[in-house]
Amino acid sequence: MTFVIFTFMSKMEVFVIGVMSGTSLDGVDLVYVKFLKNSYQDFEILHSETVSYSKKWKARLQDAINFSSEALKELNIEYGKLLGNVIHEFIGKNQLNNIDFIASHGHTVLHQPKKGITLQVGDGQVIANKTNQKVICDFRTQDVQLGGQGAPLVPVGDELLFSAYDFCLNLGGFSNISFKKKDKRIAFDVCPVNIVLNHYANKLGLAYDDSGAIASKGNINQPLLVALNSLKFYKKEAPKSLGLEWVQEEIYPLIADFEIEISTILRTFVEHAAMQIGSVIYQNDSVLITGGGVFNSFLIERIEQHANAKIKLPNKQLINFKEAFIFAFLGLLKQEHQVNCLRSVTGARKDHSSGKIFYPN
Repeated sequence: MTFVIFTFMSKMEVFVIGVMSGTSLDGVDLVYVKFLKNSYQDFEILHSETVSYSKKWKARLQDAINFSSEALKELNIEYGKLLGNVIHEFIGKNQLNNIDFIASHGHTVLHQPKKGITLQVGDGQVIANKTNQKVICDFRTQDVQLGGQGAPLVPVGDELLFSAYDFCLNLGGFSNISFKKKDKRIAFDVCPVNIVLNHYANKLGLAYDDSGAIASKGNINQPLLVALNSLKFYKKEAPKSLGLEWVQEEIYPLIADFEIEISTILRTFVEHAAMQIGSVIYQNDSVLITGGGVFNSFLIERIEQHANAKIKLPNKQLINFKEAFIFAFLGLLKQEHQVNCLRSVTGARKDHSSGKIFYPN
């Protein structure tokens, strides 16, 4: 009798490796998660790790936006090999014998939904062959083909797993947010964050501005702050999303016009981001806030000031790995033929189940 119960329970459990690479290029985030099919909210992150990029890979991914179509095809294969090796090592290190599938976001190189373009490199077949595991990936393309933004995709996880919070806010390369409005999940990119802050910290020979220490000592340049807050993107209604292309076209040239020192740039941009984010969550402290930007304590302080709210931070594992975890969940929804892209979020013609499935050969 005990054996029968155990067999039933094992069928109800799903074990997934989620893999994510964000626009801030911190590295590859990996999680090993256990879900219960009959109660998704009863999940458990069993293992998690971030594998940093080599200088060569970081530079290559940063420059990939300028690659030819042939070079991008080559990158897709080679980055798939990199991910396959990283995942294979993760499996071995943690002695993972029970894996239902791998869900990989890949790394976004191009994102121009108005032109019907979104590209996340990391070939699914290559990963499947390298790991000898089923792989679910390419979660954004179908949504763009259906007229959607292809982003953000995490809100379906916010809806089904973290509905106890009024807002789910991610501070990564870009800040994005999701919340319920008139019984619909609304989500959009709010503004760039780490993609810009890290860019200028890199010019000082730093990977990032630790805790916002440099920014906190800088001065706000008011004309730049006004110019940043006046960008057309902020007047658009959701759904809306941002990509590296927008930052290169709108943010960097604007900042360059002011010819100011980097501490002033960092201080001004932190204030800009805090104002944009604070206006969305104004006077509400029911906020789940995750992503690497959470560790920028000066940024958090400024967000709280502009939001007129005190934000309680979750545990470090959720802060660091929520996106990789959510893509594991999106893979589970795809496998179960359930909706994992919401039209109310992306603007697509319909809710749908997105992603492509690859098997090792």
